Amino acid sequence: MDKKKVAVPLVCHGHSRPVVDLFYSPTTPDGFFLISASKDSSPMLRNGETGDWIGTFEGHKGAVWSSCLDTNALRAASASADFTAKVWDALTGDELHSFEHKHIVRACAFSEDTHLLLTGGLEKILRIYDLNRPDAPPREVDKSPGSVRTLAWLHSDQTILGSCTDMGGVRLWDVRSGKIVQTLETKSSVTSAEVSQDGRYITTADGSTVKFWDANHFGLVKSYNMSCTVESASLEPKYGNKFIAGGEDMWVHVFDFHTGQEIACNKGHHGPVHCVRFSPGGESYASGSEDGTIRIWQTGPLTNDESEGGAAATAAAANGTVAGKVNVGAAEEVSRKIEGFHISGDEGKTKEKDEAAGKE
Repeated sequence: MDKKKVAVPLVCHGHSRPVVDLFYSPTTPDGFFLISASKDSSPMLRNGETGDWIGTFEGHKGAVWSSCLDTNALRAASASADFTAKVWDALTGDELHSFEHKHIVRACAFSEDTHLLLTGGLEKILRIYDLNRPDAPPREVDKSPGSVRTLAWLHSDQTILGSCTDMGGVRLWDVRSGKIVQTLETKSSVTSAEVSQDGRYITTADGSTVKFWDANHFGLVKSYNMSCTVESASLEPKYGNKFIAGGEDMWVHVFDFHTGQEIACNKGHHGPVHCVRFSPGGESYASGSEDGTIRIWQTGPLTNDESEGGAAATAAAANGTVAGKVNVGAAEEVSRKIEGFHISGDEGKTKEKDEAAGKE
């Protein structure tokens, strides 16, 4: 058991301010990708498997609170304190659309069919933009009772899920009627809400608890108390037998889904963990922190004969192989390699820092 707790992550540098949101794309023919939102105003795209930097989306003038990729990882979206939500070409980095709002935009989400973009923030208004008609006015649904913190689609884009920064609970809107049809009650405000890959569960983090809800009948399935305030939680997508949580204590905890028992505790961040997410295949998970870094952790040994390659995967992890495919040698060497990336020239870096300063 002690050996399971020793994990050396891939450390991804590049952001100059805290990392506040992470999003993995589904697996595409070109692999899967990770986008990060940061208070430095520049979302970054990375190879989801290796953490290698691919590009930076430049154009926001304030902190970026949320970022996401569409189903095919061809477009990215970001929500910012500069009162805009932007849509980007994920292949070229070009800005495709900029949607003006009247206050800080905290959350954005592409619909599963990729045609719609959902936004919300301090205006307490949920807007749905038709990306096939970006110049058309957005559709607005029933107002949120509080400032929007998180947004997600479920039920094949028929339902919208949202939480607020200033009150507990998760609200569900019926897209057809535009009305709130259900509220999942929590004591504290929900800082993280994730719909599982198979559509069965909604995973929420509120205060010092992680809860799992039935995504179809909306009953509470499990609720676990954590040892500290947690900001984010994510359920392993392939087998659903474990989940991760991160928060104030700067550690990334791994728990058994069925019992709530802690399986592992990964230490390495130098500030509170704001966001954690599993990769689409469950072979690794990423954490973003106040310290400005993203860390990608390999999943520990598989259990219950989940995979025929379980033993091989364990051995590969011990030898520093990433996802059983790319032999990268010692983990320290990988960290050094990624640390050495120059995300943009010195001139660009200075500009980014100047823009971020005072524009949170």
